[in-house]
Amino acid sequence: MRVLVVKTSSMGDVLHSLPALTDAANNLPNISFDWVVEENFAQIPSWHFAVNQVIPVAIRRWRKNWFTKAIRQERHDFINTLRRQRYDVIIDAQGLIKSAFIITRKARGIKHGLDRKSIKEPIASWFYDVKHNVPKQMHAIERIRLLFAKSLQYTLPDSMGDYAIARHFLSSLPNDNQQYLIFLHATTRDEKHWSEDAWRKLIKLVEPTGLKIKLPWGAPHEQARAIRLAQGFQHVEVLSKLSLSDIATVIAGAKAVVSVDTGLSHLTAALDRPNITLFGKTDPKLIGGYGKNQFSIISDEKCMQTIQAEQVYKQLVSFL
Repeated sequence: MRVLVVKTSSMGDVLHSLPALTDAANNLPNISFDWVVEENFAQIPSWHFAVNQVIPVAIRRWRKNWFTKAIRQERHDFINTLRRQRYDVIIDAQGLIKSAFIITRKARGIKHGLDRKSIKEPIASWFYDVKHNVPKQMHAIERIRLLFAKSLQYTLPDSMGDYAIARHFLSSLPNDNQQYLIFLHATTRDEKHWSEDAWRKLIKLVEPTGLKIKLPWGAPHEQARAIRLAQGFQHVEVLSKLSLSDIATVIAGAKAVVSVDTGLSHLTAALDRPNITLFGKTDPKLIGGYGKNQFSIISDEKCMQTIQAEQVYKQLVSFL
């Protein structure tokens, strides 16, 4: 059976889809998946054993210059690639109008997705041949697992979902004899940030343990923050800029991770690393860390600055 998955973004949402593929592969041994995903996250599906082909799409980049000749040609080439294969089943796990209109309706095969009561943008369900009801008050991963089970007609397992990507990195762990922690300090929204003072207090609390702390970053302003956090501490390393695959390898070798609510926090969960995620306004019950040794610290009054470094360190000690 050949199945097309439409789940383009964001990083966390793409990672959330992986356990559903594992369920399907365990229940339907001859199944294989092609996956349409935003070009920035194209590495992620390739880590899963059941994915045959990754089809990158660039909606985020295209919309900036939608009508230019070069972008029109890219869209044309993408559609040609998409339509080369007729699929037994197409599962739109994105549930948005833009992905349903630009991608799902163009693909060849029977199209499955959420019904109008289950989906974020009800109009998107117009583009599906088969519509499924999935309760909204479930963790995002469980919702996708249930959508796949209904679309492919198998019974949803009772066990916790398995991302099945940690094994991909076991043979390429960092050659670093010193145990280390990773602090994921960067996120896109201001209200999700923990203060630099709080991070530095936590760094100081860790210092007597002898553990090294690694600080990744993606954008120049995040690098500048990492440099400020590391200033004056010998046990803190600001990493060079890494690809998504490289940062996954570094995370896979960590003893534990402390993170704000960010895509790399979900990557940590997918790699089965112990992780403490700090939450402000976000409700972790629906989109929080899912997997082994995933802990949430929820701020009082939905304000990140009410979380104390000592509170985080106390939880961290249980991993150390």
